[in-house]
Amino acid sequence: MRKRIMLALFLGTLAVGPASAQQAERGGVRTETMSRLAGQNSGYDIIWNAIGLLGLLGLIGFLPKHEEDSYHPASLE
Repeated sequence: MRKRIMLALFLGTLAVGPASAQQAERGGVRTETMSRLAGQNSGYDIIWNAIGLLGLLGLIGFLPKHEEDSYHPASLE
């Protein structure tokens, strides 16, 4: 019985479309995303992409260098 209820709720949510309030204009006030999309050719895209690429390349430093990656690579006896 519980599985049927869950299945019915799941299918009901799939059948319902998006809320109409999501497509309506809200007082004509532009959101930050709308402003950003309107000014896409701002000229800073290449700079931010380069900064992001450098940040991703910095993650390479977290890779282990060898199998025993500790302060004392040789075993202490």
